[in-house]
Amino acid sequence: QVQLVESGGGLVQAGGSLRLRCVASGRTFSLYTIGWFRQAPGKEREFVAAIGWSGVTTSYADSVKDRFTISRDNVENTVYLQMTSLKSEDTAIYYCAHPYTPFGVPSSRQDDFDSWGQGTQVTVSS
Repeated sequence: QVQLVESGGGLVQAGGSLRLRCVASGRTFSLYTIGWFRQAPGKEREFVAAIGWSGVTTSYADSVKDRFTISRDNVENTVYLQMTSLKSEDTAIYYCAHPYTPFGVPSSRQDDFDSWGQGTQVTVSS
């Protein structure tokens, strides 16, 4: 089983930036894609971004494309989500997730992920 710990959330004004961090332990981190998802109050959890095991391939939700950047450091077992030009609708709890199987392509399907962190709250004030 893998453990995931998110950090970096907080309160920011609209137009501002935050960098989220997800640290993983328990599996060979460099063999797996990692995804970021979010859940806003009263809404279902949704895909945000994902990154392939090597860091070359990425995938983004249309709502965050060109504003968010996902990256990873396989030496530090860490995935980052750099968020810029934040909007009030980005307010949510952000979760990182680890898939069942190694390698593969970055997935936006929640069913492909079996381990989830506790989440970090991002609040964007308008």
